Amino acid sequence: MAISKDKKQTLVADLTELLSDSKMVVYAKYQGLTVAELQELRKLAREANVKIKVVKNRLVRVAMKEIAAYKDTDTTNLTGQLLYALGTDEDFDAAKVLTKFAKTHDQMELVGGFNGEGATLSTEEVKTLGSLPTKNELIAQVVDTLLSGINGIVSGLEKHAEEATK
Repeated sequence: MAISKDKKQTLVADLTELLSDSKMVVYAKYQGLTVAELQELRKLAREANVKIKVVKNRLVRVAMKEIAAYKDTDTTNLTGQLLYALGTDEDFDAAKVLTKFAKTHDQMELVGGFNGEGATLSTEEVKTLGSLPTKNELIAQVVDTLLSGINGIVSGLEKHAEEATK
């Protein structure tokens, strides 16, 4: 079914706004996924504040040309049936959502992505970024590392105090 010119212009305007606000865009082939699986993906994405869009690649290219950061971005990988994950909060949320989903769904094939500055990301780069711990997880790891030393000192002092009281 053909989309009217007005509808296309509205879609491009919405995409332009989404792309402008996104810190990362990841795209993947979704052919073979059921409607239920796509709904599951959208639910995961919503929980991570990531938007999932299924739009014609040509409309994405038009929207990208309207944004200075994406104006010169290589779009040759935008072929076939693709869905786009756009993350606006954390830098790697879009990559995390699609990487996590692709691990449990063989039909989902990561193709690539773009960072907020318009640089093209390969499939491997997207997978690597998707497997990194979140900012909060990294903070927790640092705090845990710092506390483990303090806990060791406290434990040693407690043992020393117990021995001294005997």
